[in-house]
Amino acid sequence: MRDLKIVDFLTELADRRPAPGGGTTAALHAAQAAALLGMVARYSTGEKYADHAETIVAVIAETDTLRARALKLAEEDAAAFTAVTDAYRLPQGEQRSAAIAAALAGAAEPPARVIEEAARVIELCELLLPIGNRNVVTDVAAAAEAARAALTTARVNVEVNLGGVKDEHVREKLNIRLSGVDAAVARADWVTSEVREEINR
Repeated sequence: MRDLKIVDFLTELADRRPAPGGGTTAALHAAQAAALLGMVARYSTGEKYADHAETIVAVIAETDTLRARALKLAEEDAAAFTAVTDAYRLPQGEQRSAAIAAALAGAAEPPARVIEEAARVIELCELLLPIGNRNVVTDVAAAAEAARAALTTARVNVEVNLGGVKDEHVREKLNIRLSGVDAAVARADWVTSEVREEINR
């Protein structure tokens, strides 16, 4: 999928097929958020930003890592959801039920990890906002908004799979991983609000 042209990916996304779907787009939102923040960090280097050079270098490295991981999660999500549809095609019986439950638990994992990646991007937005290049400060907000979309989209993609997860331990762990989404969304909203206040002074 990573080698598709954007137009071809969007054609696949619009097609009547189970994957790619919402979980994949959640991961791509996170990847775009990390890429945007990496751009801001790269515009925040040089003598003018020397006091924050160590932080900027760290942000560049981490956003590059987050971008790569999120892209991988986009591919993993598509594969995991395909496994769900394959399980539903099995003949009726206990084996089918077990396969569906296992596939749903597996399908919940990529979006749950997207939530973690997106939440970290928002933390990096908060870190970079006060020290980054003011000429690209709107891209900090754009990164926060993309991460916000990743969070909320990934959350519903975990929730839709929870109903079919039979293992209570797995369900509990997934619910714990969902528990911080609202707080992370609020932080993204704060970043955007701060940027808007700055550019509208």
